[in-house]
Amino acid sequence: MLKLTKKADYGLMALKYLAEHPECPAQSAKDIADAYGIPAQLLAKILQRLTKTGLLRSHAGMNGGYALSRDARQISAFEVIHAIDGPLFITSCTKGAKGCELTTNCTIKEPLARVNETIVGVLKSISIYDLAEREPNAHAAPPAQALVTLTM
Repeated sequence: MLKLTKKADYGLMALKYLAEHPECPAQSAKDIADAYGIPAQLLAKILQRLTKTGLLRSHAGMNGGYALSRDARQISAFEVIHAIDGPLFITSCTKGAKGCELTTNCTIKEPLARVNETIVGVLKSISIYDLAEREPNAHAAPPAQALVTLTM
């Protein structure tokens, strides 16, 4: 089963929260954690990592906190997941020829690589803006099933 880590979930939730509150110049990790009932210390570490990778900006001081470094339309779900979890692989054989001793006889490596590329493509096509709750409009993202078309 392909599953995101809790850290990636929390990172996506935090950026979604920031996108939903553009009127605030910065949000604290505690405020975001309280909004979703997630551990504040863990979220603070995730937000620090997202700041180091350039997806967030941190603001020090009394009204400090975190803000998106770019418009929410320009930050993809893939960028967030990659910043937190690293490269996405659905199976170890897509990591390279040394990933499995059956590589020379394998008949599913290439189809699985295409599945992996499709998943990455879908995640790259979903922006934080798409995840944020907002008024329905013509620019809304298509449903997930419309984004995923696997061809083998």
